[in-house]
Amino acid sequence: MILHLVRKWFTEISTVGILYVDGAEECYVLEDRVRTGPKVPGETAIPEGTYTVIIDHSRRFNRDMPLILDVPGFTGIRIHSGNTAANTDGCLLVGRTRGPKPDWIGSSRVAFDALFEKLHSVLRNRMHVEITISHEEEGE
Repeated sequence: MILHLVRKWFTEISTVGILYVDGAEECYVLEDRVRTGPKVPGETAIPEGTYTVIIDHSRRFNRDMPLILDVPGFTGIRIHSGNTAANTDGCLLVGRTRGPKPDWIGSSRVAFDALFEKLHSVLRNRMHVEITISHEEEGE
């Protein structure tokens, strides 16, 4: 399974993009802001690149969750539900809706549950999942 996150909307607080699963639009993703300078712990989006995704047990959430592996300078990067940058420390938050504020996504639990089921189905069959993160300014 191939996930592709295209970052599209950038503010001083957050970054919002669209997640595609095997080429089909799945949901919105909200992350911390993209920074060109040094990483600010808990306030910086992960670097662009391609990463392996697994599911393992999260002690913080006390349940199985998607984990993004081998992110340079980051540990414990998960995909989970949440609505604003305050809900993430570098993780990817998923949601079905975007706005009404620029740094907000909605219907996050619905989006997470749908994505988790797809990931879990693929991974329990021992297939590989990877995510590529890139960006495109709105209007490109």
